[in-house]
Amino acid sequence: MADVNRGNRPLSPHLQVYRLPLAAVTSIMTRITGHALVAGIVLIVWWLAAAVASPGAFACADWVVRSWLGFIILTGSMWALWYHLLAGIRHLFYDAGYGLEIGQAEKSSQAVIGGSVALAVLTLIIFFLF
Repeated sequence: MADVNRGNRPLSPHLQVYRLPLAAVTSIMTRITGHALVAGIVLIVWWLAAAVASPGAFACADWVVRSWLGFIILTGSMWALWYHLLAGIRHLFYDAGYGLEIGQAEKSSQAVIGGSVALAVLTLIIFFLF
């Protein structure tokens, strides 16, 4: 029989109410960055394929790669690559049974975020110096 008081019961809170732990956020970001790396790969493959196709195709692809949009895509992909690498290394430690406590997971999550930003900035500095 149908519950006649259904409208009077409290609803379960939605995901927006909860604050996910940093380790959960970094785990989700690992999956997102893995998919986001495809944008940079597509841009680089298009640029390389255009280089062997024709001078006109390469000029078009090269213009896009050297534009501000290409810079943003490649810089974001470079950060995503560093992030994904560091998160993968952290996951290897998790698989070995290390760093699974809440405090250690929080510190390793902060290390992945900070390390990926630092390595991305270092990569940009090296790129612009040479």
